Amino acid sequence: MSKFQENLEKYAALAVQVGVNVQRGQTLVVNAAIDTAEFIRLVVKKAYEAGAKNVVVNWNDDTVSRLKYDLAPDEAFHEYPMWRAKEVEELAEAGAAFMSVVSSSPDLLKGVDSSRIANFQKVAGKAMEKYRQYIQSDKVSWTVIAVPSQAWAAKVFPDAAPDEQISLLWNAIFKATRVNTDDPIAVWKKHDETLHEKVEYLNKKHYKKLHYKAPGTDLTIELPEKHLWAGAGSINQKGDEFMANMPTEEVFTVPQKDGVNGYISSTKPLSFAGNIIDEFTITFEKGRIVDTKAKEGADILKQLVETDEGSHYLGEVALVPHSSPISQANILFYNTLFDENASNHLAIGSAYAFCIEGGKEMSQEELAENGLNSSITHVDFMVGSADMDIDGITEDGKVEPVFRQGEWAF
Repeated sequence: MSKFQENLEKYAALAVQVGVNVQRGQTLVVNAAIDTAEFIRLVVKKAYEAGAKNVVVNWNDDTVSRLKYDLAPDEAFHEYPMWRAKEVEELAEAGAAFMSVVSSSPDLLKGVDSSRIANFQKVAGKAMEKYRQYIQSDKVSWTVIAVPSQAWAAKVFPDAAPDEQISLLWNAIFKATRVNTDDPIAVWKKHDETLHEKVEYLNKKHYKKLHYKAPGTDLTIELPEKHLWAGAGSINQKGDEFMANMPTEEVFTVPQKDGVNGYISSTKPLSFAGNIIDEFTITFEKGRIVDTKAKEGADILKQLVETDEGSHYLGEVALVPHSSPISQANILFYNTLFDENASNHLAIGSAYAFCIEGGKEMSQEELAENGLNSSITHVDFMVGSADMDIDGITEDGKVEPVFRQGEWAF
């Protein structure tokens, strides 16, 4: 077996055993593009070997998606097949695990009428609202992993020969996910423990506010009274551990919906809805986004904010040191799964229910009463850099360093 094939096997096993942590008798649902078929077959094999009862693979195709955006009538972007939403809801209610495999080109929908993209984002978000609530309250196990496509690899490594680009991106993914180690599963368990040390420190501190300072950034984020920090591994409703993102280098919590004030600037491009949004600044007043500016993708950013009422507010605050392995790789992945793990980031839209005491059992109304935002979207954007300082402000007004020059200050 070649080294590459050995790494593929380890990656598939890692996704199944640590990512979704498939249990005996459980159904696994995989969403993936058809050009990832070789790897997905390995995932299916590993899942059945782990005791899965059934593996459901939902295929998609970037070329077909682009053809629809180019050629379908406008009304096609105002509807979403409800049977798809019902399918995932029923599978979630039956205890299935979900694996999403990202591979699309960051420029897939470049040049498409932005209103078409916005309309479909809205209708899909609304249709999948109940399923998203299952995901964001950890009712089910889920993970997001990545597999290279030629178009994505060409975007990340434009100066490499076309026949080398996918190989380079595979190697970068293997490194970022620790697959290139002797025992990735054991290494991930250790990594999970390390992140939880930061989680425990921040939960003991229980800061009232965080103050971000960097070039183009001066932002204060209030945290809810009952907020909880989380990181790396999660636990589903049945008590099974899983790893929602692979890779992951973050610890994160929820902001107080109406407690964000100031302005913050992006430090990496955001790949969203088949387009790139870059060099943008967002201004907040009492939690609400009141202004956006962007050098590239300004219309897409504006329409993201206009998705619904909740998309005018933040739903996540995440801390990642500038020295994270993904940051040190010095590769711009043009993919949020990776780029968010190279940088402090925030998310526009819905909040994670498990980031507040008792949140997993709360209704949407109760979550709102505790300061959490609700939306049909959740989009991370990167704001961290080696120039960023973050202070934690306690209930009695004491100011303590959390980040200095992009690194943990404790």
